[in-house]
Amino acid sequence: MTPSNPIPTSDRSKVKRQPRRGSYDRALIHQILDEALVLHVGFVAQGQPFVIPMGFGRDGDRLYIHGATASRMLQNLQQGIEVCVTATLLDGLVIARSLFHYSMNYRSVVLFGQATMVENEAEKLHALKVLSEHMVPGSWAQARKPKPQEVRATTVLAFPIEEGSAKVRTGDPKDDAADCQLPIWAGQVPLKLTPGTPIPDAQLASDLPIPENLLRYHRGVI
Repeated sequence: MTPSNPIPTSDRSKVKRQPRRGSYDRALIHQILDEALVLHVGFVAQGQPFVIPMGFGRDGDRLYIHGATASRMLQNLQQGIEVCVTATLLDGLVIARSLFHYSMNYRSVVLFGQATMVENEAEKLHALKVLSEHMVPGSWAQARKPKPQEVRATTVLAFPIEEGSAKVRTGDPKDDAADCQLPIWAGQVPLKLTPGTPIPDAQLASDLPIPENLLRYHRGVI
């Protein structure tokens, strides 16, 4: 089925290995990004490749990442170098009858492009809100807002969702037909990110209740 609003692709962003698992549907890409908590940012600086895990947030067709102004990664990215970012959700282990066909069920996104520095103060504050709300919805209203000096000490970059793809694997193992009669268990072990009970800070006043948004915290669709 052709997506109604596909993301642009090129030779570098088309899914070549198991192309039937690839998708260029913008809605699916947004959905995966909105559930993920970690974005891996890949770039090359002075001939050395780096891949750095980062927190992030999505606002429409752009991602925001942030860090200290002294961050080597952010200093390089704001130069307009080419960047590849990835997000992965691991949904399960696929147990096959043969080790060759062991696999994982997953949803992933790979995007390509260039990041730009956010310098406008209003957009910078908006980006910081997007970042905090992505990690914990409701946090912008709960916590103290950033002080001017904290905003100045933070670099925020915007990364456009303008080229890339999603890739998804679901279902049972793909064992060879000859192996299906072997007396070996095969199937799936589902995996899910599940929050535990919030643990109060040791310096927290004892009479402060746990916020409702933390008691009900989850990722993805319930």
